[in-house]
Amino acid sequence: MVRLEDSQLRERVTEYLQQFVNEERQLRLKDVLKNRTRHVTVVLEDLFQTQNISAVLRTCDCYGVQDVHVIKNRNEFEVHKDISMGADKWLTINEYPHREGNVKACIDHLHERGYWVVATLPDERKRTIFDLPVERKTAFLFGTELTGLSEEAVRYADENVLIPMYGFTESFNISNSAAIILSHFSERMRHADINWHLSEVEFEELYFEWLQKSVKDPDKMIDYFMKNLQ
Repeated sequence: MVRLEDSQLRERVTEYLQQFVNEERQLRLKDVLKNRTRHVTVVLEDLFQTQNISAVLRTCDCYGVQDVHVIKNRNEFEVHKDISMGADKWLTINEYPHREGNVKACIDHLHERGYWVVATLPDERKRTIFDLPVERKTAFLFGTELTGLSEEAVRYADENVLIPMYGFTESFNISNSAAIILSHFSERMRHADINWHLSEVEFEELYFEWLQKSVKDPDKMIDYFMKNLQ
């Protein structure tokens, strides 16, 4: 995937690529981008079931959440294409490989970008998702299927929240938890008097990236254009 920091050059290459993408497709890309957000993001810590990973990615795409952060320790990050339905193609996935301190590195990265980091825990003493304000940029942490979030993740998080439950079962499946939380938070966010949209630069960068994913051999096409650039 070609990335161009020069905005004017990126605009020219975007115009070139658009010649090979029909107008209906261009409009579809832009319509989806209008509903994309980085006001909320998701962090997955060491999930091991590909069906859960893939279901969460699909949920993120459905609710317009652009970024997913993946902390890898004991388990590899693998996507089940039949479940994700290609959602991973349109998301920005940031991976933190297994090494000492990678959990803190991920959370520090989010803090530097202004996120309030929220750990999802099945503990009745915690604040519920219904009480969580949507005005601040929020990153939701979801832990591995059997043991939940690590002590390190909980320690560095800014807030802990739970999904209220009224049955015998103590917790939801991880993919269900993500769907419930993102559904609730996304709807409240979109109806709040806040700017949750992508910035103009983010919109243009993602549109350029998505155009490349909509044509065959984009690297060769861009290389050809650059060599013949006047």
